[in-house]
Amino acid sequence: MKGNILTPGGWIRGEIRLADAEPNTIAAIDGQAADPSSNGDDYILPGFIDLHVHGGAGRDMMEGGDAPHVIARLHAKHGTTSLLATTMTAPVEDIERALAAIGGACKERGKDEARILGVHLEGPYINSGKLGAQPPFAREASMIEVNRFNGQAPMRLITVAPEVDGHLALVRQMADAGIRVQIGHTTGSYEDGVKALENGAAGFTHLFNAMPGLHHREPGMAGAALAHAQYAEIIPDLLHVHPGAIRVALRSIPKLFCVTDSTAAAGMPDGQYMLGRQVVHKCMGGVRLADGTLAGSTLTMDQALRNLVSIGLSIEDASRRVSTNAADYLGETRRGRLAPGCFADLVVLDRNLCIKAVCIEGELCEL
Repeated sequence: MKGNILTPGGWIRGEIRLADAEPNTIAAIDGQAADPSSNGDDYILPGFIDLHVHGGAGRDMMEGGDAPHVIARLHAKHGTTSLLATTMTAPVEDIERALAAIGGACKERGKDEARILGVHLEGPYINSGKLGAQPPFAREASMIEVNRFNGQAPMRLITVAPEVDGHLALVRQMADAGIRVQIGHTTGSYEDGVKALENGAAGFTHLFNAMPGLHHREPGMAGAALAHAQYAEIIPDLLHVHPGAIRVALRSIPKLFCVTDSTAAAGMPDGQYMLGRQVVHKCMGGVRLADGTLAGSTLTMDQALRNLVSIGLSIEDASRRVSTNAADYLGETRRGRLAPGCFADLVVLDRNLCIKAVCIEGELCEL
């Protein structure tokens, strides 16, 4: 791959060479430091990493079967090289059906598929008073249940409402077990958020959405994130969060990262789709329940990058927000950056930031 390569040390105009012994990794990056504005070559960025993916290509993770593979192929075409398969609040039998399929997909990446790194369990450990587009199956968390789920597919990230009775202690247990815990779908206060962070919570699920907003006398959960968080996810489809609020979060949260919260409607025409047990409608660029509630998105990570640049971020900063920060958050030190020894996960973009090629673990994907 030749072009303007974004490395941890800055731009290099040159070529990425893969390792002979490990062709899925980068052996070297040859070339010279350069300013991409001084030439017309393509951009080569770290592959995108999406920690909140419900669906795509007409399929939903909760279906089980081959849905994770179909979804991973759709997102790979848009530059996502690794992702977390994200579940919905649902009866336990529905969750376990989904986990059985996701667990198999984690073990074996198919051709032209993004690497599924594990699960983001977005429900059911949320507050029934802040469901958003989640079905009404919220319940209290149980470490016994979490361990059972973890045996079916790797639990990398769990969304929890910390104000629910018993959840604060479980946040610590999950964190001690190596699971990233995010605060989300919550009616909790600023104080609840601070306590959760002190007990091991690491981030916030779709910042500003499905949580109390910032008020100068009641800072709310959004205030706790803006005042104290190192990490939080945000949906930059420019529907879920106003560009001005995105910029507030960028100034406040050092390692803010972007997610799509994509649904089965991603990559599909307007129409009716499933999100867990809920029927959702894609129209006017968004996805909604029948009552108008936003229900995930149709966003892909290449569009997320373009949206960030459109509101004033540099390509370098935007790249961190759609790749490197999420990798750091999960402790995936060999992803989210282009450097010797890292996985050869990369995207090639033209000067309009449109996808020209995607390479996942050294393999070019068919677009």
